[in-house]
Amino acid sequence: MLIPESQVRIWLYGPPTDMRKSFDGLSALVKTQLDEEPASGQLFVFINRRRTQLKVLYYDRGGYCVWAKRLEQGQFHPQGQGDKRRLEWTELKLILEGIDLRSIRRFKRYRRPDEARVSV
Repeated sequence: MLIPESQVRIWLYGPPTDMRKSFDGLSALVKTQLDEEPASGQLFVFINRRRTQLKVLYYDRGGYCVWAKRLEQGQFHPQGQGDKRRLEWTELKLILEGIDLRSIRRFKRYRRPDEARVSV
């Protein structure tokens, strides 16, 4: 998954997702629940109820791509509430590595005004 880190928006879908869903089912969730365009080039992250499986849906030039990860041990620990949450690239990497985002201390950093306005 080679994606420019600073240029892509990443959205986490909060409610548990049926991991049997593939391209069509996940893109339907993006349209109906997240109110986003699945072919926009953004990344959409879905996690199952047990938090042991994760799928990322994105559109790359000519079609949809689904990237999946299943843990053999442990769980993913996303942070946030609600149906839709914006993630930073670093947060996605930490979730994939099994780091609980609630235990991370964040220090104040400069954000461009257009980035601060887009955050959900």
